[in-house]
Amino acid sequence: MKKIALTMIFAGATLMAADGAALYAKCAGCHGADGKTKALGKSAPIAGLDVATLEKDMQGYKAGTLNKHGMGGVMKGQVAALSDEDIKALAEHISKLGK
Repeated sequence: MKKIALTMIFAGATLMAADGAALYAKCAGCHGADGKTKALGKSAPIAGLDVATLEKDMQGYKAGTLNKHGMGGVMKGQVAALSDEDIKALAEHISKLGK
């Protein structure tokens, strides 16, 4: 019985884990499906940036302390609802784009 309960808990946690590809769907409108588009013609492409930089930037946008290319307000709204786990999963997905 314990094994079944532990298996179900693990399965539930796995299903709740953030899916970077699914989260990125919201980003693709501005950054492009491959992450190589300059968002609104202003930002640098994000495809292939390292995970640490992507996480730091998204956390900065979320906190309202980052305003790269004048995009702070727009990006704050985009990342406001993301959890730390979502940001990590999204950063990992973006870092693999264009490779």
